[in-house]
Amino acid sequence: MTSFDEQNTVVEDTQNIKCPSCGGNTEYDPETLGLKCPFCGHEMPIEATFDHHVELDFNEAGNNLQHLWNEEKRVFSCGNCGAESVLDAHVVADFCSFCGSSHITVTDQDAGIQPGLLIPFQVSNEQAQAKFKEWIKGHFFAPNTLKKTYRLNKISGAYLPYWTYDSQTSSQYVVRVGNYYYVTETRTVYEDGKARQVTEQVRKIRWHQESGNYREFFDDILIKASHTVEPKLLQKVQPFQLTSLTDYKVEYMSGFLAERYSVSLQQGFSKAKDIMTRGIVNGIERSVAGDIVEVASLSTDYKDITYKHILLPIWISSFHFKEKIYQFIVNGQTGKVSGNYPLSAMKITSLVISILIVIFIVYLFIDS
Repeated sequence: MTSFDEQNTVVEDTQNIKCPSCGGNTEYDPETLGLKCPFCGHEMPIEATFDHHVELDFNEAGNNLQHLWNEEKRVFSCGNCGAESVLDAHVVADFCSFCGSSHITVTDQDAGIQPGLLIPFQVSNEQAQAKFKEWIKGHFFAPNTLKKTYRLNKISGAYLPYWTYDSQTSSQYVVRVGNYYYVTETRTVYEDGKARQVTEQVRKIRWHQESGNYREFFDDILIKASHTVEPKLLQKVQPFQLTSLTDYKVEYMSGFLAERYSVSLQQGFSKAKDIMTRGIVNGIERSVAGDIVEVASLSTDYKDITYKHILLPIWISSFHFKEKIYQFIVNGQTGKVSGNYPLSAMKITSLVISILIVIFIVYLFIDS
């Protein structure tokens, strides 16, 4: 195996790394975590590094704008779903990897914030397809014919854009605090036409108001910076292990596409603040003594806000079944699968009927 710093490695504009053995363009290989030539099999390792100073000042974001990719990359825009994909300049794209549409055009590269970190693919194309086949076989309510007659479309490896945010928060709050107490009450009940007195303990709530200050630091609030993949699908393949983040290097992009962010840094922070607010409310409710704590008002200051622009790996594809298309994704780090699939009306109906029969039998047994 050959390392990058050896003299016989040819680097073209830091984008396409030529194979020193045959001169072909190398591609990133998830199985070896390095570059591999698809023509002769020659391998070259990538030195994984991590910049501990990668956190950027949110208020200085305007100074970090630049062309995201150099001339060796082209941006393809989908007229159907709006996704903007970044691919090597020599790649010809004839369909959108996110929705399958053929309505794609080459667009100009606008200035933006360059990715600072990424999680390299650790699941190969072949492994992703194997994971999908295991997943599709595991659905009881899918039609029996699905496993034998589906047609799998091309599976593409894509880096999805995300923002992460850090912030020190300081919140002024007012809460309503309720504490339980019990009183003895007597009431009249009637049994067989006769009245009798019943004494019992009844729970009451005594309310009062408190105010105070709550501080909490939030680290790496993760916000998806695109609208292409269904949020429900992405949620089901998470989490990503962010401890595996490494410095962004174009070598990891070789042979894969990356989506440009469509959620701005400011829009992402608004979503991050919603998550922080929920965390702050939960923290206040835990810190105030009382049986019931309800936040009545809240005012939060956000300081020392920093962010990162990162890329996370997924395999994305779809399959055809009875003239319908179903999308699925595979976590490119963990291999976890999520997707849409057809349901068998016959299996669902049979289950409902079986449940109703069981309920009816139980009812007859209890009634007897």
